[in-house]
Amino acid sequence: MKSLLEQCKSLKNASFSLGSLGTKAKNDALLSVAEALANRENQILEANLIDVESAEKSGMKSSLVDRLRLTSERMKDMISGIETVVSLKDPVWNSRDVWTLENGITVSKMSVPMGVISIIYESRPNVTIDAFTLALKSGNAILLRGSSSAINSNKALVEAVKEGLRKSRISPDVIELVEDTDRAVVGELLHMTEYLDLVIPRGGAGLIKYVTENAKVPTIETGVGNCHVFVDESADLHMALAIVENAKIQRPGVCNAIETILVHKSAASQFLPRLKNKIGDRVELRGCERTAAFIDVIPADELDWATEYLDYILAVKIVDSCDEAISHINRYGTKHSESIITNDLANSRKFQRNIDAAAVYVNASTRFTDGGAMGFGAEMGISTQKMHARGPMGLNELVTIKYVMNGDGQIRE
Repeated sequence: MKSLLEQCKSLKNASFSLGSLGTKAKNDALLSVAEALANRENQILEANLIDVESAEKSGMKSSLVDRLRLTSERMKDMISGIETVVSLKDPVWNSRDVWTLENGITVSKMSVPMGVISIIYESRPNVTIDAFTLALKSGNAILLRGSSSAINSNKALVEAVKEGLRKSRISPDVIELVEDTDRAVVGELLHMTEYLDLVIPRGGAGLIKYVTENAKVPTIETGVGNCHVFVDESADLHMALAIVENAKIQRPGVCNAIETILVHKSAASQFLPRLKNKIGDRVELRGCERTAAFIDVIPADELDWATEYLDYILAVKIVDSCDEAISHINRYGTKHSESIITNDLANSRKFQRNIDAAAVYVNASTRFTDGGAMGFGAEMGISTQKMHARGPMGLNELVTIKYVMNGDGQIRE
């Protein structure tokens, strides 16, 4: 097994050739990887089963085990994601702007790869394929550091990727997996400024905080998802129930699932009993005192408004106005994904313009904040910061800028 330093050096060397590769070579390599994943499905699912059984024995909650689990359908989704990325425009060496200076020098603002990207992530083995696919298409080498809970799955997936690359024109050295699960290795990785150009943490609040506070390598902060749905007084309550059910229950362990629902006081008497009837047997409801006047709930406290549960738990609060809902979300939200259910055009516009989040919805589930769902094929993560990349990070967020100047002998006086 290579040391971390050896892996980083290898990736750096491999990255130099990636930037000059044509689109066809990259697409052919990705399709070869997709074929290898399909051929190795049984081995990958067997490796994943080891991780899942170990997680269940350790007492991992069911919503997080679901994030870890691979199925034939999820394998197909990964392969479909690769195929979508293949179909997308190559983000490398595109001219974003061209102009000529008074002295005759032509300036071109060109998109180029970052170089070597590292992603540090928890549980979800599909991230292994998503990250590699986006990195390769955008001309970057990739260093993967998954969690110990998914180590067998990630090894099997990377073996499939390397098999696919060996049948292409691209070296398998463009991808490396850190197999050492000791947290100390992450600390070492975060200081590899000579070899790594970008580190992306993707996981819980603890991981993201650790990386952003300790990294010497530049980072893009991906988001903890304390997401909300606000049911306005004019909301279609049937629609609101369907959206809340989807946004909370479909996959509660992912970052775009909602954790709090805000209900306008005028809608509370009709909506809350229907909510209790709809999901109360599947979701633990924690509510404010006003909510408790309409339905039985566990009393909510201040911590509940700020918590990303990643579980079958939903906080409920009654608010007096759209303005109060916006104020609550901007105070407790994590700038990820927020939704309003309303038939009031003025409130929908106010909500979308004043909510501080990467994705803001009107009459739709927050579950669509996802690279695949938004047409990117895959994502590196959901950025909640405001520099360079925000929201689902696809191909165009994994390139940087190079200014290319062409002259005919000009010198500066």
